[in-house]
Amino acid sequence: MQSRRGSDVQRAAAAVHSGALIAYATEGVFGLGCDPLNSTALQQLLDLKQRDAGKGLIVIASNRQQLEPLVGPVSANIEAKLNASWPGPVTWILPCRTDKVPAQLTGNFNTIATRVTAHPITAALCDACDHALVSTSANISGRPACTTADQVAQCFANDLAYILDPPVGNLTGPTPIFDGATGLQLR
Repeated sequence: MQSRRGSDVQRAAAAVHSGALIAYATEGVFGLGCDPLNSTALQQLLDLKQRDAGKGLIVIASNRQQLEPLVGPVSANIEAKLNASWPGPVTWILPCRTDKVPAQLTGNFNTIATRVTAHPITAALCDACDHALVSTSANISGRPACTTADQVAQCFANDLAYILDPPVGNLTGPTPIFDGATGLQLR
């Protein structure tokens, strides 16, 4: 039997393209991910995490172009802040093209949480997928996020198609989140 854990970015991308759930390292914790436009995978992810569907989910990308199908126009002021903080461990809540995304992605909001990642392996994964990915912390809602591939395997191994297992980045927890309408830090 082939291992469902390793460093094969192409295998992780193939799992995403097949509609499966994966785990991968981000800047500070491991994330659970899937195709952000696959409503079936999104529902499986919410069920796995026992996450309230009204909260919405974060998407990450390797570049701004991968976010364009999901994000609406932003002001010049916010555009400057995005350019100053990306790629990097900063998540921004931006206007969403709500007519183009599944409801599970935005939850009860008309906005979407976005990040252009600075984690090189995760950026390579987004490039291999050729689109943004859902990136929600690898944990059951309300519990601490997994920071190692071993922790992810203990919690979710039977529910994931693949665990891409390089180490997390240098951030000591989840990324800060900023409101794209006000510029205020929310987390």
